Amino acid sequence: MAFKPTIDLDKCEGCEECVENCPSDVLEMKDGKAFVANEDECLGCETCIEVCEQGAITVEEL
Repeated sequence: MAFKPTIDLDKCEGCEECVENCPSDVLEMKDGKAFVANEDECLGCETCIEVCEQGAITVEEL
């Protein structure tokens, strides 16, 4: 099973909570915003969604 995390850059405030809490190092920071650096490593755990107060992250099951 594969997952596709997506970040809405208009909503992302660069708090880094998703980057710090992702157990698989899927997300990284670039230019003050989170971005998906290692999509293939996503476990679909949705921890990033839970910690994102701005609602900027979605995870789609492929």
